[in-house]
Order: sequence, then C-alpha cells, then structure tokens
Amino acid sequence: MKKKDISAYIIPTEDAHQSEYISDADKRREFISGFNGSAGIAIVTQGNAGNHAALWTDGRYHLQASKQLDSNWTLMKSGLPDVPTKEKWLIDTLPNKAKVAIDAKLISVTEAESFSKTLSESPKQLQFVTNIKENLVDQVWTDQPAPPNSDIIPLGIEYTGKSLKDKLADLRKIFEEKNIDGYIITALDEIAWLFNMRGSDVEYNPVFYSFAAITKTDAVLYTGNGKVSKEVSTHLGSAVRVRPYNVVYEELKEFGNLESIKKLWVSKGCNLALYEALGGSKKTEIVTSPLSLPKAIKNEVELKGFRECNLYDISALVKYFAWLENELCVKNNTELTEFAAAEKLEEFRSKLPKFMGLSFETISSTGPNGAIIHYSPTKEQCSIIDKDQFYLCDSGGQYLNGTCDVTRTLHFGQPSDLEKDCYTRVLQGHIGIDTIIFPNGTTGYQVDCVARKPLWEVGLDYLHGTGHGVGHFLNVHEGPQGFGSRPAYNTTPLKPGMIVTNEPGFYLDGQFGIRIESMVIIVKKDLPNNFANKDYYGCERITFFPIQTKCCKKEIMTQKEIDWVNQYNKECWEKISPLIQDDQLALDWLKRETQPF
Repeated sequence: MKKKDISAYIIPTEDAHQSEYISDADKRREFISGFNGSAGIAIVTQGNAGNHAALWTDGRYHLQASKQLDSNWTLMKSGLPDVPTKEKWLIDTLPNKAKVAIDAKLISVTEAESFSKTLSESPKQLQFVTNIKENLVDQVWTDQPAPPNSDIIPLGIEYTGKSLKDKLADLRKIFEEKNIDGYIITALDEIAWLFNMRGSDVEYNPVFYSFAAITKTDAVLYTGNGKVSKEVSTHLGSAVRVRPYNVVYEELKEFGNLESIKKLWVSKGCNLALYEALGGSKKTEIVTSPLSLPKAIKNEVELKGFRECNLYDISALVKYFAWLENELCVKNNTELTEFAAAEKLEEFRSKLPKFMGLSFETISSTGPNGAIIHYSPTKEQCSIIDKDQFYLCDSGGQYLNGTCDVTRTLHFGQPSDLEKDCYTRVLQGHIGIDTIIFPNGTTGYQVDCVARKPLWEVGLDYLHGTGHGVGHFLNVHEGPQGFGSRPAYNTTPLKPGMIVTNEPGFYLDGQFGIRIESMVIIVKKDLPNNFANKDYYGCERITFFPIQTKCCKKEIMTQKEIDWVNQYNKECWEKISPLIQDDQLALDWLKRETQPF
C-alpha cells in the first residue's frame, strides 16, 4: 500500500462473480481479518490516515465477528444506529485527496460507480483507484490455495425439465425482442442453470468457475483450461464453444471492439474489470439478468424434484433427532459435541437417494451458541450439547433433483416460560407466512411484517430476513425473491413456481436462539372470488418436520394456530413415517412428536 501511495485498501468478500459463497482461493477477507462469515467487507488504512482496520457485517454475524476479530480490528455492526457506512468512515478517516483502492475484479460495476461518486464528491475529494492489476492481499498471502477446477457433470432433462437448446432459444428470443446483440453472464449459478451442468468448485454450491458469452448466433463458455470431458462435450454439442477461463478478459475486450457489436447486456453483478474490457457504457447496458426469473420460477419437473428430495431429507433429520435425543436423555451422553452431532447428521443424509453433499455448513448449536445466527462448530471450537438448553439445527442436503434447507429448534429437557413464550411467537410468525394469501403483484418485502408481528407485539425482533429463494440443485440462497425488509425484495413480486424459505427467529444473546424454517412453493390459490381478476397466491409447504409442542405456550395461541400445529404434525407422520420403517427408534420418536396437543 505504501509503495503504491494507497491510503485505504478495500477487501470485499466476493469473488470475480460476486458470489455469496466462494472458493478457498478467494477467501481474501477471511485471510486478512480472521472472520469467516459469508458476508462482510474489510478496509485497511495506512500512512497519514493512521493504521486502522475495520470490518462491516450484518446482523447475522455481529456476535460471530466480535469473537473472531482480534484487537487490531474495529467491528462495524451494519444496521445498528450510529454505525457509519463504509463511505462515511473513509471520508472521516482519510486526509484530503487520499487514494482508496480495490481490485476491479472483485467489485460490481454498480457498486464501484456508487463508491466513486460518493468519495469523489465529498469535501475531501477522495480518489477511488481501480487500475491496480495485482490484488494486494494475494501479494502477502504466501500459502493461498490454487484456484479450483473440479469435474463438471451434465444434468439430464429428467432433472432440469428443459434442455440447453430450448433455454438458449428462449434467451435469443429476448435478444430479438429487445434488439440486443448478446448477454455476458458472470453469475456462476446462472451459467450452471443455463447450460444444465453442475460442478463443485465452491463448497456446498454445485457450480463451476466460468463466464459465458451468449449472442444471437454463438455461445461461448469460459471455464477451466478450455477442455472438458467427453460426456460434457457431447452434452454441449455444436451449440457451445469452450474456451479457457483465464482468457475471458482479453477475448471479450476484442469482442467488445467489433463494429458489428452495438449493445451487450451485463447484469448488475458484472465486475468492473470485465465491464471496462467490454467497452463500458459505450457497448454495454446494465440490466436485471434475463435469466433471473426463468431460473427462480421452477418448472413442473423441478418442483416435483423439490417435493421428493425434501421428504427424503427430512427422513434423515427425523432419524438424527431421534438418535440425538436417545444419546442425551437415555444414554446420558455428556460428551457429545455440536461438531460430532453435525457429522452424524451428515452420515444420515449421505445414505439418501441422489445425495450430492450438503447445501451449506450445518449450524449445530446448543444454548448461547444458538444466538449466533450463522454459527457453525468446528472440531477444535465447539460446545458439548446440553439437553437442558435449546438446540438449534439449521441444515440441508444437495440432491440431483433439488436443494434442501430446514431449521428446527428443540429442547430435550423442560423449557422455561420465557423460552416457551419466545418459541411460540416465532412459531406464530411461521404460521402467518405459511397461511398467508396475497394478490398477484405482492412482494416478499410487503408480507415480511406478518412473520414479525407476534414478536413486535412484545418488543422483540430478529436481525435477518424471513426467507430466501432456493436454487434447484444449486445455491441454497437464490434471488431475486425472498421475504424480508431489504429493499431488493420489494422489486420482485412473488410468482407461482418460486421456492422460498419461511424462517422467522429470535435470538437472546448469551442464552439461546430459536429459528423455525421450512421451504414453501408459491402457488395459485383457488378462492371463491377473484377481485379485479388479479389472481391470488399462497404457500404450499414442502418441509415436513414436526413442531415440538412442549415448547408451545398454548395460552397465547389462537385455536386456529393450535389446529394448524396438529394438522401439520399429522401430515409429518403421514408423509415421513413410510420412509423410516427401517429405524424403530425414529418411528417411535416421530409418533410421539406428532401427537395432538
């Protein structure tokens, strides 16, 4: 930094594709700070600005970051009052006309433009520098892992429901309608979905590092060394050319310079370096991805897969919780750790049909660890599971026919009145989303308050969204839809075929955490009326793990809510019991947990 006269260097979480989850080779922010949460941005300063190091992260990670950052770092708890934005902190901290630098491959063009405008127009006229070719963290990261290059597998139409040929035809039809020459794809899950292929370059996310350029007549996939297996080559056929990943910037610069190319689309997540290589605003238009909604709105084959894999996934979870309760309460196992329990859960899942791995790192948390929203135990750092405290488990599997995400909070002893009150209010919010009916055009932003209302009534809340989209054998977090207070969720109406999680929670620092999460499909509702011919939608639940009734405070529940729990638990028995006939312990546990109350 000193050699390059840089006063501040920004280290984002993201990779060149603006991925939420990244490969080990791209974990620069984790390397420099020690914080390994999936969201956050670090800034390091030197020189006249002083030697500072600050990290911003959202409410999911406030507790975790406070534990992982050492004394060199200042934690900025985004979303809390009086916490400055990154831009304001830089303006307040740096001297006049100081240089603020970032790797242009690791920031989206939209965020870069916003950063540059805010800093340059400040009274201090700070300079936003993006032309430094080397990543400065890479210069000091001596044992940085090599970039991944995993095997790619094609998915048949029996899983995808639509061929690569048909998906390309749909995209090119949009090009013709909008008079656009092509679309440069940078998001890894969009490429995997469009080409009907999956990889394992990023842990838990079945994607492969790649870029793609689709025009009216051509399709180029930039991945690996430009060579693919015979199976993949046959799958792609003559419709797609494959080129090495590392030539993308050079080749697309030449492509953007062609006179025949008038206008190309890039998504809002396109990195600044690629945008500039294409010719910037002269040759490109920044748009919402034309693949975003087609990917989010699942076809009937994909929906069938989701329904099937969620049943099997829950059968493993039922076996796990039956085993866990037996270990804690019958065998009195006082040495069972959160990490060992998570490994046992993975063992149960690994025996399921079409299992391809976990969809994210299992959150296995006892007592106060449950209050760390995205806590994940390690073998070296974890707690013994306490049967007299809440146990929160957030987990899921990847399957050839879908992706799963489920959270349940159970108590193996006797919950306190406070724990029951909090649990019940979270459950009431969950029921509120599960049963809501809304008109066409409604967004997840608009209905989010339904989940929070029971908590708000007693002055409580939670610092995360109420639900996110889920990919089909893809990323467990998928946009653009979701339930939450983020403004982004107000731009996309909920549509039939979308998958969303329903996961309100409550977290009491130092004591316990509660979250109840199921997956739902947005479906059209057949109602007695259809005012203004708008159509009305609701949720079809596809997660069937019982609600623990001993944690419910019946006196604050309505009869409708009690009936919902009893009917839901009855459904759990009917759907899951046939799948666990080989496990008497699990059958007995499920039978007991689904009794009416």
